[in-house]
Amino acid sequence: QVYLVESGGGLVQTGGSLKLSCAPSGRTFGNSAMAWFRQAPGKEREFVAAISWSGDSTEYLDSVKARFTIFRDNAKTIVYLQMTSLKPEDTAVYYCAAANRPSITTFGWTYAYWGQGTQVTVSE
Repeated sequence: QVYLVESGGGLVQTGGSLKLSCAPSGRTFGNSAMAWFRQAPGKEREFVAAISWSGDSTEYLDSVKARFTIFRDNAKTIVYLQMTSLKPEDTAVYYCAAANRPSITTFGWTYAYWGQGTQVTVSE
């Protein structure tokens, strides 16, 4: 069973932009906080951004603040991560996740559903 499907990754030059999308499959997550995590080769998975079920609250990793924006569509079904001013250190597999709670959490273990990931590569 696949619950979250990410798309939008790719190869981009330093300073470029990408928009990631996360769509539900098989069920909806309208009452769930959603988040993006990433994992670079040889590194642990890290929190990137989260949004509450209502979309009114967001939180970001310090290094992506002012460059990344997380938002949900009006139906609160699809979650996006708009990434600008990309840097080589942003290179990673990006994962979408849904929590079993409406409020924001930055801890991976609090997210019950995960996508398969989408590769983002930023060249110098």
